[in-house]
Amino acid sequence: MISLHSRIERIWWSRSKPPLLLRLFEPAYRAINSINLNRRAAQQTAPPLPLISIGNITAGGSGKTPFAIWLAHALKAEGYAPVLLCRGDGGSNSMPTLVDADADPAVVGDEARLLADVSGCPVIASRDRIAGAHMAEELGDIIILDDGFQYRHLARSCDIVLIPSEGVGNGHLIPAGPLREPVDALARADIVIRTGNEAEQAFCTPIAVGREWRWQSASAGLIDIMNSGTEAPTSLYAATAIARPQRFFDSLRTSGFELTGSRSFPDHHRFTQSEVDELTQQPDVAVTAKDAVKLASLWPKEKPLWLLKLQGSGEPGLVEAIIQQLNKEP
Repeated sequence: MISLHSRIERIWWSRSKPPLLLRLFEPAYRAINSINLNRRAAQQTAPPLPLISIGNITAGGSGKTPFAIWLAHALKAEGYAPVLLCRGDGGSNSMPTLVDADADPAVVGDEARLLADVSGCPVIASRDRIAGAHMAEELGDIIILDDGFQYRHLARSCDIVLIPSEGVGNGHLIPAGPLREPVDALARADIVIRTGNEAEQAFCTPIAVGREWRWQSASAGLIDIMNSGTEAPTSLYAATAIARPQRFFDSLRTSGFELTGSRSFPDHHRFTQSEVDELTQQPDVAVTAKDAVKLASLWPKEKPLWLLKLQGSGEPGLVEAIIQQLNKEP
């Protein structure tokens, strides 16, 4: 049975006009959101370190977390010491917290834990991102703010907006479409990046001519996070708790795997042991990296849990363009 959330997402990412009922709420969202964004901008404060914001104008599924990891590695290679700052969505903690590889995703959030596991940089999870930015001052020399385009409380040296290869869906604002802000909000961005794989990007029409770059992710094979010693399969059962799960299912198929079935949960969902027990009835289960940090402690150690590893790559000159923006005079 298709969930209401999945039905709405299908409407968002189709090219047809959304239902009248959803369109009736669009002006109210536009007005309230505009007031909130302007209020945040009026209360803006300068962080103690140069700050790169990574955000989007569509609801979920644009690749912010993998791009943030890629950018952290790229900046480290250029001699910077990045600190990643995120809100800790899906976690219960309300205080600024330095996240380590042993942190409980239920406390610090799944994305924060994933960033800590693979970025090689200090990671701070904080609902109060101003407080988190001040904590970062002692840990590095530059802040990468995850999901920051609408968080206008913090001034930034470089504003990056990611647009998925599918573009902006039906072009309507929430709840009629996926847009968190109108497309003309991209005028605030210093750099616009189209994300996706090479095949998807072949059909992209530029949205921000002259400021638009491309960043791609490609399959780097399956890994068993449980290290069970099982040989990698050719068919998989896909399960995930991310925004826009269909993108994950499609990536498995385009990577050459047959899907025997799939199951999606709400974004940042906390898996229960009974849900895990149900999933383990499937022969070979594949999940995303964000799911893996939550499932590893609940999964039977003798049963494989497959992760589709992705390798990110930026268009030549992208890192240099970001650094050039950082070095601009305020």
